[in-house]
Amino acid sequence: MPQTDPRHDWTREDIAALYEAPLDTLIGQALAVKAANWADGKVQKSQLLSIKTGGCAEDCGYCAQSAHFDTGLKAEKLMPLDDVVAAAREAKAGGADRFCMGAAWRSLKDRDLPKIAAMVSAVKAEGLETCVTAGMLEQDQAKALKEAGLDYYNHNLDTSREYYSTVVSTRTYEDRLETLAYCREAGINLCVGGILGMGEGREDRIGLIHELSKLDPHPESVPVNMLVPIEGTPLGDSPPVSIVEMARALAVCRIVFPKSWIRLAAGREAMTEEGQALCLLAGANSIFVGDRLLTTDNPGETRDEALLKAMGFEHASKEETATAATPATPVRRHTLIGEPQSV
Repeated sequence: MPQTDPRHDWTREDIAALYEAPLDTLIGQALAVKAANWADGKVQKSQLLSIKTGGCAEDCGYCAQSAHFDTGLKAEKLMPLDDVVAAAREAKAGGADRFCMGAAWRSLKDRDLPKIAAMVSAVKAEGLETCVTAGMLEQDQAKALKEAGLDYYNHNLDTSREYYSTVVSTRTYEDRLETLAYCREAGINLCVGGILGMGEGREDRIGLIHELSKLDPHPESVPVNMLVPIEGTPLGDSPPVSIVEMARALAVCRIVFPKSWIRLAAGREAMTEEGQALCLLAGANSIFVGDRLLTTDNPGETRDEALLKAMGFEHASKEETATAATPATPVRRHTLIGEPQSV
């Protein structure tokens, strides 16, 4: 039967075997896993807002908001609460039921914690699922955000452990894992993924997924981003990753994380409709909507509606999307690549 229970014994070799399978086999397996766990033809919409833009002390080589690079982005102060709530209401009116707030900080300062907590509570009161990304957290900060009503904390691993230092030098891999552990201890769901197209090799994409698979429980949300090259950043001239490689990563994530949201995140603006369709067919069941993400363009409502209509998909609430449909006919038993074999 298609996989329904998450596994925590994935080896790097298992994941490599999935990643390197023929594309039709890989996507077929991903869709079998998706059909066993999620409703067909349903896509959940999330919206992302930069609540504090620019001036970040980190040197992430892909980021326009780093104070280390001259990208022409002006640093701004934290948005007022009323403006954040207004943006959340607009997102909800546009069909999003998940609202993510991003602050360009290396770490959340105690002086800003009450303001972020107030935003979380206010957005939650609007009936939206809440997500925050604000850099590294301390244990007590994670607890305070949970008490404010935070549903998810986003803190990406970005890439493999081996390639990580090529991308970032101001924060270690262990720093990231520590923040994730604090969020998990506080009872906050994890939104953890990475970025493809930063000059890494396929072995690094495999390594990233393997690192995510070792988190127990698995992240409830796994965003997969295509690098949006930013002029002035060290990775601004990175060659683009192919759509087929993106589809492979999404399909592998769907198989390895059967119960997780697999979110097709940054980079859709540069994709054709056909490319986005392939990524959704590979097993993604959530997209970020709106004209902007944090500092980069996004396709916008008109193009998103055209894409979903062309595919016969419809946007749905997280509850509707998370309800797996019962297959009308039995699914033929086949063994997934990487599935433990009985003897």
